[in-house]
Amino acid sequence: MTEHTTPTTPQDEAAKAAETPKATPLTAGETMADSAKTRAAPGGVVPPDHRPQAGRRSRLPLSLLLATIAIILALLLAAGLYGYGARQIKSQSAVNQQLQSRLDALQQAQQQQQRQYQTALDQQGQALSAAQRQAAGQDKQLSELRDKVATISGSDANTWLLAQADFLVKQAGRKLWSDHDIVTAGALLKGADASLADMNDPSLMNVRRAITEDIATLAAVSQVDFDGIFMKVNQLSNQVDNLRLADNDSDQSPMDSDGGQELSGSLREWRQNLSKSWHNFMNDFITIRRRDTGAEPLLAPNQDIYLRENIRSRLLIAAQAVPRHQNEVYQQSLETVSTWVRAYFDTDDANTRAFLSELDSLSQQSINMDVPAQLSSPPLLEKQMQTRVRNLLAQQPATGQGE
Repeated sequence: MTEHTTPTTPQDEAAKAAETPKATPLTAGETMADSAKTRAAPGGVVPPDHRPQAGRRSRLPLSLLLATIAIILALLLAAGLYGYGARQIKSQSAVNQQLQSRLDALQQAQQQQQRQYQTALDQQGQALSAAQRQAAGQDKQLSELRDKVATISGSDANTWLLAQADFLVKQAGRKLWSDHDIVTAGALLKGADASLADMNDPSLMNVRRAITEDIATLAAVSQVDFDGIFMKVNQLSNQVDNLRLADNDSDQSPMDSDGGQELSGSLREWRQNLSKSWHNFMNDFITIRRRDTGAEPLLAPNQDIYLRENIRSRLLIAAQAVPRHQNEVYQQSLETVSTWVRAYFDTDDANTRAFLSELDSLSQQSINMDVPAQLSSPPLLEKQMQTRVRNLLAQQPATGQGE
């Protein structure tokens, strides 16, 4: 038999839904017992004493959670602000320290410059004082000479001019032989000739002719650039560190190498290998190496600094000998430096070749000046002073006693 189902109308479905109780979902804070009580209640209605308690239980933990989160965020924000402020303070203090250190460095540099300026001013003051003392000494000598001339005759200017010419000629001799200052000596001789020219005395023509010959002799003397030589020697002293040491062990291979003494890899030839090893061991006691060039002096690798300092000291001696006109000391120092450089340094290097070239050029220059051994004018002026001035000075006391 077939079973026939009768269709239901929408009204019937609605009525069935109203009659069957709906299962309500569990709220937050409900337990399984509350849910069972709810289902056990007639009509599925929750008793009024249970619903408000569930709402309070669900809202209380949520508010605590939010308050806790707010407090944590506030603490994190405060910690972040504190850390940021601390970093800013630390960076600001570091900047302040840098600025303070720069300020201290600038102050120290300024103080050092002030000390240098003060030292330079003191040196200039000392030089000025020395020049003033020298000028005062010369003025004193001139005043004494004027007083002596005045004792002879207050109106005799020619005698005073003759004494002045004699003084200038003697000063020219001192500058020539003591300081090798040809320019100053020539200027003093020209001043003496001008003093004799103001006398307008024909009897002094031979003296003026001798002074003119002395001026021409000094003009013919070749000038030596002492300052240039001094600076070149100092420049060589600064170039010592650029020199490269010579490699004395360029050829260390034995004279005779025996290629037939190589050991074999076969175990059967152990007797031959033992014999070869014995001969090789005995041959290594004495090794002969080839040297095509002359033997060069040995120098330890850590001893080159002493060699360079010795070279600098020799160059310093040569530089000090220039203003003193010690030609022998100058030449010996340069020759010693040249010998050391050629013995211990690589002469094929460009810096060494330039150094030796400049050194040879300096050694060929003489720091002696061919100054004349004597001047022809001082004896003639000395004779005129004896006949015209000193005799009058000797006669002056006798004349005073006779009066």
